[in-house]
Amino acid sequence: MIFRRKVYDQLLQWKERYSTHYAVLLEGPRRVGKSTIAENFAKEHYRSYIKVDFAHVTPEMLQIFDTIADLNLFFLRIQAATNIKLYEHESVLIFDEIQLQPKVRQAIKYLVADGRYSYIETGSLISIRKNVKDIVIPSEEHRIAVHPMDYEEFLWATGGDPDIIRELCSSGQAAGNALNAKLMRDFRIYMAVGGMPQAVETYIEQNNLQDVDFVKRKIMELYEEDFGKIDPSGRISMMFDDIPAQLSHNKKRFSIRSAVKTKKTRLDEERFHDLLDSRTVLPSYNVSNPEVSLSQSRDIASYKLYYADTGLFVTSIFSAYPENQDIYNKLLSDGLRANLGYLYENAAAQILFSSGRDLYYHTWRKQDSTHSYEIDFLTISGRKIVPVEIKASSVRNHESIEAFMQKYSKSVSTAYLFSQKDVSREGNIRMYPMYMMPFAIENL
Repeated sequence: MIFRRKVYDQLLQWKERYSTHYAVLLEGPRRVGKSTIAENFAKEHYRSYIKVDFAHVTPEMLQIFDTIADLNLFFLRIQAATNIKLYEHESVLIFDEIQLQPKVRQAIKYLVADGRYSYIETGSLISIRKNVKDIVIPSEEHRIAVHPMDYEEFLWATGGDPDIIRELCSSGQAAGNALNAKLMRDFRIYMAVGGMPQAVETYIEQNNLQDVDFVKRKIMELYEEDFGKIDPSGRISMMFDDIPAQLSHNKKRFSIRSAVKTKKTRLDEERFHDLLDSRTVLPSYNVSNPEVSLSQSRDIASYKLYYADTGLFVTSIFSAYPENQDIYNKLLSDGLRANLGYLYENAAAQILFSSGRDLYYHTWRKQDSTHSYEIDFLTISGRKIVPVEIKASSVRNHESIEAFMQKYSKSVSTAYLFSQKDVSREGNIRMYPMYMMPFAIENL
């Protein structure tokens, strides 16, 4: 099943402007659709293409790459082996899972300089970085990050019309109880399914969340296997698995020590950075002074972690339940008793990150109290700070936003609160339902 993906626009820009001087590297976590995107793009925009999958390459094909120093011979041999003709300036070679063959990646410099064909690479960043110690990293690479499908892409895939929601959001008017309830349920379906293309395809074809959950569990198993290859101790997996629990306990920062159940070591810091490189998680950094600069005042030792895909986050939350259809039904009908604010918070993190924004939050101690205020996310609109709060249900308590706007009044003009409630406004606090968040953020 072919899905409409926003990354195609970036690939078109690369082809039209940069492909004569740069190969393109599609990087991201496993199962986000990198290989499918590369091959579909090649089919639509080139006269011919050759795809070499280094995860399933034959010894005979690998031998062809031994002759890459002689490009004329190399191109003749690869055409003969695949029975596919290459046309100068009209063909592209796809090197899938390039991290498995770093020497081929190093040769990109010479292939691009040759100028006859275009080149698309795909790979997982964590493996790419682990396999480049003995090679010269080519500067002739244009990198494009591939994320799980965002909510707009999910609506395209499932027959929804995001432009209707976009217009509703722009109008600033309430949708009305019936329509708001329907659109919120649609958004909860997206949270349950997530944005991994295989899970979305299963949802469309089977319309059964148990089947979708099975697919997501298999993806999680692949991630665990990848973590195990990088870190046989299992501590990367422990960090990854502990993210939902730490968010559910409303911790102000992620604790590696709590995740690995023992004292943190120097190697654990390296493992943590390997986890970040996997792109399976999204870091959000605590900002010490929002009035200075979000990036410059971030505390790299104080951060929260979210899953890059909220659908996988849902599966992780409910992993203890072998039969979880009832839990999914309750999620879709908003019938779960547990406080699932952290689930909506993860969805918000994914929305912000997929819109191209880094993640930041801010905490500060209440005066004459042992408790703290916390703003879930901070972003920027022009020169102004925009505080963003996420609520699972009630919007009555927004004490932190009010305190933040008072404390940083010169730097803040408007705040946003996203929940399941319809559009409304209280002073400078704009309140939107979660399904409008992608479209409210794009207007900042």
